[in-house]
Amino acid sequence: MTAPILITGGTGTLGRQVVPRLRDAGRELRVLSRGGGESVEGIELVTGDLTTGQGVDAAVDGAEIIVHLAGTAKGDDVKAAHLVRAAARAGARHLVLISVVGADQVPVVSAVDRAMFGYLAAKRAAEQVIADSGLAWTTLRATQFHDSLLMLVRQLARLPVVPVPAGWRFQPIDPREVAARLVELALGAPAGLVPAMGGPRVYQLAELVRSYLRASGRHRLILPIWTPGKAARAYRAGANLAPDRAVGRRTWEDFLAGELGSGRGGAAAPAATRS
Repeated sequence: MTAPILITGGTGTLGRQVVPRLRDAGRELRVLSRGGGESVEGIELVTGDLTTGQGVDAAVDGAEIIVHLAGTAKGDDVKAAHLVRAAARAGARHLVLISVVGADQVPVVSAVDRAMFGYLAAKRAAEQVIADSGLAWTTLRATQFHDSLLMLVRQLARLPVVPVPAGWRFQPIDPREVAARLVELALGAPAGLVPAMGGPRVYQLAELVRSYLRASGRHRLILPIWTPGKAARAYRAGANLAPDRAVGRRTWEDFLAGELGSGRGGAAAPAATRS
């Protein structure tokens, strides 16, 4: 029997796509969760907390490959440090991290920056902890997931006038495509920082909002607003984009059609041509 692969964040948006792919590859899996739960065939659920380190040693024990998907807007360096220490003690041979495009390019220095872009600083801190750990590692940066951008535009569209930061662009990607790449990386040799993954097309944020409004049958006035700070300036410059790595295939319009199509809250959005 091969050693199990440990997955953190296995119940999140990306984890729910990674776990079945690794299981389909014939690997025994162990998923770290703060709540634990009942194990199912091929998947062992273990209780642990990366924030405090409680239970992490037991979760890592015997796992040669660790896929680290758990992350929040702050404290990712602490989580990564607890994981790295446990992995080193257990003799893990490969630690795989998911990060985000822009983690190394968007400066998060002010209180305003931290409030809006804290997750980027958190990801960068986790990257650094793992790169400095002495373990063999692989880090993949991806652009923004469809689901995350849908959550953003839904929140904006609740207002009668939708405030949209001027000049902000996004390159949405399907998490299933990212999951497939992570599985490939996890089962391969450690590769350090690998080429990023971006969605098939770059959109102005206002475009994403308009297409969501059309798909959901809503009418709103969109109001461009100016956002201060160095991080916002980096966003306007495209630091969160990877246009030369537009390897994703599922477009935002395809995603909306699936989420908001017939019987799910509105008519499907029309397909758009790629820029």
